[in-house]
Amino acid sequence: MSTTDTLGLAVLATLRHNFTTYKTLTERALAQLTTAEWLVEPAPGANSAAVIVQHMSGNLRSRFTDFLTTDGEKPDRQRDQEFVQPSTEAEVEALQQRWHATWPILFALLDSLQPADLLRTVTIRGESHTALAALERQATHYAYHSGQVVQLAKQLRGAAWQTLSVPRGQSEQFNQQMRARLNPTAPSGV
Repeated sequence: MSTTDTLGLAVLATLRHNFTTYKTLTERALAQLTTAEWLVEPAPGANSAAVIVQHMSGNLRSRFTDFLTTDGEKPDRQRDQEFVQPSTEAEVEALQQRWHATWPILFALLDSLQPADLLRTVTIRGESHTALAALERQATHYAYHSGQVVQLAKQLRGAAWQTLSVPRGQSEQFNQQMRARLNPTAPSGV
């Protein structure tokens, strides 16, 4: 295998890992919200968790369906409708189903791509990008929205929030656990 192919496979694995991380962070934050909290708009003009999920789902479907062969902004996408605030818990349940239905589109694409595909040209709204640049652009976009959902959920849950990373004041304990797990034969405190 060539160095270029090895690098391409590493890039694809990293992209898959990063997209999985953003999906998981978002889902772990959303899991802490009640259905009613999904609908809370934190300020006038600000997006609720439901709107963010609605937008991400629409974006996922549009960008990654036929990624290499059609424009990433599909003609049937109604982007402006993605920002219309849902009003019922039934709509939230439908959004949850849509969320779970759209991610497999991305992961199937990533599984099908070969290293050389990363240099192919794709279009988004008529603008040309390498497939790699388009994937990186979407990873950044989803990281942004994932952070929005996490912050919103943290604000809504208040003291009931369960941290998604190392809890405050427990960094050293966490570091020791990681060292012990990764190097169980090393003396403790090293």
